Amino acid sequence: MAKLNTDMNLADGDAVYAALVKMTEGLDDVAAQKAMAKLVLLLANHIGDQDVLNEAMAIARGKT
Repeated sequence: MAKLNTDMNLADGDAVYAALVKMTEGLDDVAAQKAMAKLVLLLANHIGDQDVLNEAMAIARGKT
């Protein structure tokens, strides 16, 4: 079973954060939430492992 990697795995985390902020610039709250939800679904599909996704969702909700 795969395990969620929670160690820093980005070459430039600040650049990723900046790109996420830029992605929602100029969007109203509803459109920004839709864009973020779409991104999450695209990345979830890319990951493709339900156990890893369940672990990530639990961490995101503060349940670990």
